[in-house]
Amino acid sequence: MNQTPALIESFLDMMLAERNAAANTRTAYARDLDEAARFMASRKADLAQVSEDDVRAYIKSLRAFAPRTQARRLSALRQFFRFLCSEGHRAEDPSRNIDAPHQGRALPKYLSEAEVLALLKAVTLTKGAEGARLRAMMEILYAAGLRVSELVGLPIGAVLFDRALVQVKGKGGKERMVPLGEPALEAVKAWLPRRKAMLGEKRKSPFLFPSSAHGGKNPLTRQRFFQLLKGLGIKAGIAPERLSPHVLRHAFATHLIEHGADLRSVQTMLGHADIATTQIYTHVATDRLTRTVTEHHPLARKKP
Repeated sequence: MNQTPALIESFLDMMLAERNAAANTRTAYARDLDEAARFMASRKADLAQVSEDDVRAYIKSLRAFAPRTQARRLSALRQFFRFLCSEGHRAEDPSRNIDAPHQGRALPKYLSEAEVLALLKAVTLTKGAEGARLRAMMEILYAAGLRVSELVGLPIGAVLFDRALVQVKGKGGKERMVPLGEPALEAVKAWLPRRKAMLGEKRKSPFLFPSSAHGGKNPLTRQRFFQLLKGLGIKAGIAPERLSPHVLRHAFATHLIEHGADLRSVQTMLGHADIATTQIYTHVATDRLTRTVTEHHPLARKKP
């Protein structure tokens, strides 16, 4: 009998209960392990009982994917096998001798300050309650560098106006406080009466940015915000393929570093557990400065 589905479910439950993994993380692990299980089934093998050769064959089958994707899927397998070993379902981890593919240094995509300002100007063209909500979301997203899941999930009391802060629940349920500037605070203040009118007198919602559908019981979805952001990009003259909520998070961090913010402060505001994750933004700023010198300094320019 194939016990793999039940063992995968136990592993995912452990991730939630013991590691407080976010719902998105659990979904990603479930998808990666299901795909690995299907590959192993095609080799007449049970994922929970595979050999090192099976794992190597699976990783080899992923060569068409980006190194980051390969590394993520191998990481999911490693954690699953370690769980099986710790629970006594396996004697050893078949992935222990397999190296992750080299990923290189991928610099994050971000927008210039002028492009962000163009987006914030474009949002004022959307009128009514929908426009007020979108403006408040855009201002908070850029002012605080939130993940899109953090943004849409903000509770009604998340913005502390007296302290100019937003209280954010991030990955693993960890909470952090991020300062908000006056434009973001004013945008939220303008949205709140519109929010009340949109919901109606008898309807309640725990979310700062509820969806207008289903009486506001659910927050605006990540997918819907993504669509609205793409529409703003068209109005602002920015190619839609260059836009995503995470691009604005990258812009927030990059612009702070470029204006002299210290790395530890940026790490805290982004909610990164490891400062090495935040250090990528120093490379972005350095590369930009290097290009500026190369292109504009008279002694750095190549002679014709």
